[in-house]
Amino acid sequence: MTRCLLLDDDQAIRDLLVDYLRQHAISVEALASGAAFRRRAPDAEVDLVLLDLMLPDDDGLALCRWLKGLRPALPVIMLTAQGDPISRVLGLELGADDYVPKPFEPRELVARIRAVLRRGQAVAAAVNAEIRFAGWTFDRLRRQLLAPDGTVVALSAAEFRLLTAFVDHAGQVLSRERLLELTRTSGAESTDRSIDLAVSRLRGKLDDGGGDMQLIRTLRGQGYVFHGGAGTRP
Repeated sequence: MTRCLLLDDDQAIRDLLVDYLRQHAISVEALASGAAFRRRAPDAEVDLVLLDLMLPDDDGLALCRWLKGLRPALPVIMLTAQGDPISRVLGLELGADDYVPKPFEPRELVARIRAVLRRGQAVAAAVNAEIRFAGWTFDRLRRQLLAPDGTVVALSAAEFRLLTAFVDHAGQVLSRERLLELTRTSGAESTDRSIDLAVSRLRGKLDDGGGDMQLIRTLRGQGYVFHGGAGTRP
């Protein structure tokens, strides 16, 4: 369920949104004042903030700027009766992800929330799509591995899933059981032996023959650890 933090001094709007959004799998924690928001927002485990612009004890634009300074990746949708273009532009320039003037149709707000969250997910996916390690480039969107000389190295589906598990858990010891969990796919039966074979094939494609620079190391009795670093993202 999507988790939302709502700040609005209007009780009727708070009650309406708490009830309506819950029907659309969005849980709402509602606050009535800027002071309460400043106490709660830094640590709230939420996916999105709905922020009223006009408040009796604070300035919604100032709150938006303050929150984005603390949590720049947290999406903010501003709710306001102030529909003039200047307020809208200011809100967006201060980091708001969308702007919904009051009165609004609750169904439209649900659509805006989903659109903002989709955009955030798309950005996160793009940021994490291309990972570089030891001269190699692993592009998960294209399912492509590029050698340091730019050559494309073909990966089987099993090798792709295995390399994804390794780069996502770089520096962590992964047992065979854990690798089975991370790489399991519907309709395919995997065993400890299949993991060992996939690791061996992947090592061959990474020219990972051993020595101090070995990317995938075996820890006897424990499993494997990928030493390609956490990866860098362009």
